[in-house]
Amino acid sequence: MATFKFIDLFAGIGGIRVPFEELGGSCVFSSEWDAAAQLVYKANFGEQPYGDITKIDAKDIPKHDILLAGFPCQAFSIIGKGLGFADTRGTLFFDIERILYAKKPEAFLLENVKQLVKHDKGRTFKVILLKLRKLGYFVHWKILNALDYGLPQKRERVILVGFRKNYPFVFPSPTKERLTLKDILEEHSMVDKSHFASEAIVKKRLEKVKNRKIPKPAIWHENKRGDIGVHEFSCALRAQGSYNYLLVDGIRRLTPKEQLRLQGFPKNFKIEGANGQIRKLIGNSVPMPMISEVAKNIISAMNKKPLLSYKLKSKEVEQTSLVEVISN
Repeated sequence: MATFKFIDLFAGIGGIRVPFEELGGSCVFSSEWDAAAQLVYKANFGEQPYGDITKIDAKDIPKHDILLAGFPCQAFSIIGKGLGFADTRGTLFFDIERILYAKKPEAFLLENVKQLVKHDKGRTFKVILLKLRKLGYFVHWKILNALDYGLPQKRERVILVGFRKNYPFVFPSPTKERLTLKDILEEHSMVDKSHFASEAIVKKRLEKVKNRKIPKPAIWHENKRGDIGVHEFSCALRAQGSYNYLLVDGIRRLTPKEQLRLQGFPKNFKIEGANGQIRKLIGNSVPMPMISEVAKNIISAMNKKPLLSYKLKSKEVEQTSLVEVISN
């Protein structure tokens, strides 16, 4: 029997959903506009997510305890000084804001790229924090790295957690153990030829790392300048990364199974499609073990007595400074 209900917004392929289901939660509503992601979501969870969240009326969303959203970061600045809904209208954060306002769930978890924190010199993030606090939520945020939560992938994300009561929430400490690339990668001989880079690409990469000590297995990462980094972990999977952005041992691309493992998805997770499409879907998802640790602390906090301050005072709401945003 479910112990709490949650909704899954900007759901992607369900990376945030799984940890909360594992903790006894029941998903009562999901939304994802991308058709390919919808198909994968339905194949794994048996339900077709609703489409474009901007066209969904909040009154049609079921009552829930926790709102989950890995929302896209659309750039926006402070339009006016009133900090009303108009300041975020036209951005996808507005849809989270209006649903929180209408449904008032007990808690939320939001996930975004770490660059959101310093966008527009911190002003964008300051608006987001003010909005959430004005809605009556005690807000906690931190930039977390998947490397600290059991995965061999350097993937940094800002996580925001909020509660309507002042629960004693803390972000999880790094886990002691981490999978290695040996746990993730398949033998080259078992990988389909379509995943191997051309001889020209391999030769070019080898030329750039000559005279360097190269560990095996390793994932070679090409940055925007064309420099090659060789690591015993993967750099962040990217939806829009170049075709040869990451190469295993400098010779081949990651397989879909390997990409899912780098995000911590369960072995039985189903995903099909063209390689480029799969790379986009997985690259847009989340490191599941990291989300799982945060989820555990959310549920644990909500099972404890709130701290003495039950409601945010207006002065507390306004104490979101740029210094706090940039230095936290």
